[in-house]
Amino acid sequence: MNIKSILTIGVVVAIGALVLFARASNDGSGTTTIAAPDTATYDQAKPDVVTVYKTEACGCCLDWVDHLETNDLEVEVVNVASTAPTREHFGVPPQLLSCHTGSINGYWVEGHVPADLVQKLITEKPADIRGISAPGMPMGSPGMEGPNPVQYDIIAYHADGTTSVYATRQGKEAVE
Repeated sequence: MNIKSILTIGVVVAIGALVLFARASNDGSGTTTIAAPDTATYDQAKPDVVTVYKTEACGCCLDWVDHLETNDLEVEVVNVASTAPTREHFGVPPQLLSCHTGSINGYWVEGHVPADLVQKLITEKPADIRGISAPGMPMGSPGMEGPNPVQYDIIAYHADGTTSVYATRQGKEAVE
């Protein structure tokens, strides 16, 4: 066997192991990995708990979870092989996508939305809003900390399919 064949076999075995691991695992920490949540999984969400659907490998998602917990939000993490079924279930439009999706009290929260805005959403309970998003992965947003934070909008998605600016931030700081 030549080196190219050995490397090819090694890559195939590694990918197979990752796929098997991602399809179903539970490490006892309350974090569960599943291939794709079914409706029953979504329906098991607990009141006043942010359920975060993310892929196993996403580190910035865990940083966002830490940000939420540091700001007194209770969080449950569900690792999924793909976040696409989650977004489809909640109706997150393509222009608002990021790397993870949260849900709490009937609202979805897409991406690196600051914790105080999640708290505002569940406190005010706006009937016309289905979810809020920090589209993309804005530098300086919670979980995406780093030099040179950018200004970005948190977008509200309304029941009628329209959007509006829910808040504007420079990193984690409010912009008036």
